[in-house]
Amino acid sequence: MDFFYGQETLTDIQWVLRAVIAFFFLLLASKLMGERSISQLRLIDFTIALIIGNILAHPLSDENLGMKGSLITTTVLITLYISSVYATLKWGKLRKIVEPSPYPLIKHGEIVYPNLKKARITIDHLLSELRKDKIEDIQKVALALWEPDGTISFFLSPHHQALTPQVMQLVTNPFSFPTIVVKEGRIDLESLKSASKDMDWLQNKLTLYNVQASDILLATVDGSDNFKIYLYE
Repeated sequence: MDFFYGQETLTDIQWVLRAVIAFFFLLLASKLMGERSISQLRLIDFTIALIIGNILAHPLSDENLGMKGSLITTTVLITLYISSVYATLKWGKLRKIVEPSPYPLIKHGEIVYPNLKKARITIDHLLSELRKDKIEDIQKVALALWEPDGTISFFLSPHHQALTPQVMQLVTNPFSFPTIVVKEGRIDLESLKSASKDMDWLQNKLTLYNVQASDILLATVDGSDNFKIYLYE
């Protein structure tokens, strides 16, 4: 455990052990902080990520520094982070400070230029985000909101939205998510059971398509009994 403390020099294996400890400690930290800190870098998430990364980077590059202080400091910061997240869920005023409400960048096809300055983005960036959403005309946008996590939400004007079966008063089949029954040549018995199928049913399907399970990259079945297979090339 000498590598855990500050040393004048460290061997190659001691550097490796430090890196391994830091890696698994960060995995645990990320797990404790929850998926939100990974999927959404809001103000508090971005701040904590910068601090933790900086704290753990030092003992991984300087043999004179021990890891104990960094791990303790990181643990305290994670505790504070989790506490602040729960606090924002409980107190609305604190939530407004940490996670401010979204504000419009486009309203009724017109750019709200003062809010572009507030978000600190350029018109070029706004146009880039429009292109990513396949929107070529600003006037088609009824509302564009700058979200707290730095993304932009676009809402098209009703007469520019795509027609849906509901608008055309068409009857549609209920949604059914396909179940994977064969993957990479292996039959998933649990998935077969959850789809209310058995091996006899699957064998009949394989015979119908004249294939073996080992030939199949992926095979799925949905609630309407639609069976699809994708073979190895």
